[in-house]
Amino acid sequence: MGSVINSVTSVITSINWEVIAQLTLVGLIMLAGPAVIVVLASRNGNL
Repeated sequence: MGSVINSVTSVITSINWEVIAQLTLVGLIMLAGPAVIVVLASRNGNL
């Protein structure tokens, strides 16, 4: 049972969380542009 826990923790610690965070934030920034266009179009250009 200890070996299973050790393997799970080694997988979790081997994940590069910084890269995942950066890709997530870049994805959110890329989605923000079209989201602004959709909001503007739905409000007929009135912010």
